[in-house]
Amino acid sequence: MKKIFINLPVEDLDKSMKFYARLGFTNNALFSGENQKCMVWSEHIYVMLQSKEFFNSHGKKKFVDSKNNITSSFTLPVDSLDSLNDIIENGLNSGGTEPTPMIDEGFMQVRTIEDLDGHTWGIIYLDEIKYEEFKGKNSTQNK
Repeated sequence: MKKIFINLPVEDLDKSMKFYARLGFTNNALFSGENQKCMVWSEHIYVMLQSKEFFNSHGKKKFVDSKNNITSSFTLPVDSLDSLNDIIENGLNSGGTEPTPMIDEGFMQVRTIEDLDGHTWGIIYLDEIKYEEFKGKNSTQNK
């Protein structure tokens, strides 16, 4: 089984679950319970939203305030620019924030959203044909 489970401490499980559902995640009841909600992006990517108490129940380290400090960031690929923009707009309409403007490299667009607790997600669309053309032009210029 090659899956990734990303554990995120959150203040309010229900609000966070609704936020992630608006981004396009679905809930997996099998891995959800009173103290955590499993939100699925794809068959390989699972986000475990956990109450802060539950998240820290087996650890001794203190929390870093993710609203004011970068703790880590995650990137999710999407199939189209429209999908990227829809996800971000849904997140913004659900209480998320967009801390930086879109990065547009021509072959790739990235928008960033922070969830209700400040966890940072990059949503990326990469046009592989344009990227191959870009790499081809640059590889001949650098010889």
